Amino acid sequence: MAHSSTYEPKTRLERWLDSRLPVARLMHDQFLTFPTPRNLNYWWTFGGILTFMLGVQIVTGVVLAMHYVPTEHGAFDSVEKIMRDVNWGWLLRYTHTVGASMFFLAAYIHTFRSLYYGSYKAPREVLWILGVLILLLMIATAFMGYALVWGQMSFWAVTVITNLFSSLDAVIPGLGTKIVQWIWGGFAVGGPTLNRLYSLHYLFPFIIAGVVVLHIWALHITGSNNPTGIDVKSPRDTVPFRPYYTIKDGFALVAFILLFAAMVFYAPNFLGHPENYIPANPLQTPLHIVPEWYFLPFYAILRAIPNKLFGVIALLSSISILFFVPWLDTSKVRSTRYRPVYKWFFWLFVITCVALGYLGSQPPEGWYLIFVRAFTAYYFAFFLLVMPVVGLIERPRRLPGSITEPVLGPVVKTPAQPARSLSPEVV
Repeated sequence: MAHSSTYEPKTRLERWLDSRLPVARLMHDQFLTFPTPRNLNYWWTFGGILTFMLGVQIVTGVVLAMHYVPTEHGAFDSVEKIMRDVNWGWLLRYTHTVGASMFFLAAYIHTFRSLYYGSYKAPREVLWILGVLILLLMIATAFMGYALVWGQMSFWAVTVITNLFSSLDAVIPGLGTKIVQWIWGGFAVGGPTLNRLYSLHYLFPFIIAGVVVLHIWALHITGSNNPTGIDVKSPRDTVPFRPYYTIKDGFALVAFILLFAAMVFYAPNFLGHPENYIPANPLQTPLHIVPEWYFLPFYAILRAIPNKLFGVIALLSSISILFFVPWLDTSKVRSTRYRPVYKWFFWLFVITCVALGYLGSQPPEGWYLIFVRAFTAYYFAFFLLVMPVVGLIERPRRLPGSITEPVLGPVVKTPAQPARSLSPEVV
């Protein structure tokens, strides 16, 4: 959302730099005086929280990489050495491990908020696509990082997930097996596999950071969506980003950090698996292989289909379908707040995702298969049926005339003056 610059360099050095590399002007215009819809709620603060968590993961990851030994026989012991012998190593490792969970928690909340308020609709399609790409890169990065512990659960998780590529043998005989062996660097998961995952796990966060820059750039071109889903119509609908949203985002960030710190200091292994504290043993398979909690919904979808190839297709489709959401939703109303029918389907979708997460941690037998297949069917039906059909037949509620109207009240007309909105003092 373009707006005129209000930056005024005060010193000779600032004027000299501004005429050659206007970084200060860019930061001032895009992060201080940037006009932001005045009705954003706390669900919008998770964008800043995600940026903070990415920084935490990169800093702690770089320091941990200085002490990690990416070899088949040294990986597990190097992690234990970090925990026991490196100064503050336990804090770094737990911050990085718990930070991954908190990162995904914030990302999923951010995604559901965007779905609820229609932040993927025009003109924000590219903004949404970049966000889904970031989520996909996060999933890949977290999977590779989980493998680096080289415990029983992470070792066998790598074995199972990478072996999914062998399903391509059903399409072209031998192709899937060759891809799996190329990923492994041999005929089984071992040292070459670990080295490759370590290299990519170190690289991907910086790629994520680059896509985040594009994501923020796209946001500042189109402007933020808001709970009403109505476009900004006048300067009265906006407020400067500072101090209004810097304070609001700062308060939410502090609250999030308190929860983050509570997990790090009091329950760092609450979301982990005890078998990952056993060194990897290729000759002993765990009774029940379970990935990290943020992979469980997708893992449940994978296991819901008995055919290996179709299970992999369903797994990949469950993520890739998000790229097409801006075109699958046919409603002209952005915010679910004004869509009484679609709102029920949306909350059922949220329940479906939570249920798939729980079912993904359970053994694939008995009633599990019935429920997981039912929830998997609704997961795809939400995007392929609910979004297109409900958008055409639903009758939405009346939208307010502007962003200002539900915040400051309706327009008031007086005989002596033209129409004006109530000021914040009157409200």
